Amino acid sequence: MANKEELNRRGRKVALTIAGVGIFWIVITALGQALGWSQSLRALFDLVALAGFIWAIWMIYGLWRARQEHEG
Repeated sequence: MANKEELNRRGRKVALTIAGVGIFWIVITALGQALGWSQSLRALFDLVALAGFIWAIWMIYGLWRARQEHEG
């Protein structure tokens, strides 16, 4: 069973993951436009960012489940 400090650490990890993926997506989009990358390459990076956000949602679900077990 996870203690409160472990749950807080996991929550910070989720928050940093979301922020990191968001910053990566913004920077890579700006670079793609400035450097004239093809649409297919830009789409590839969009899919990578989407995968990162889906991973973050999965982490949120796991954190939610852990908090439910910790309370009950």
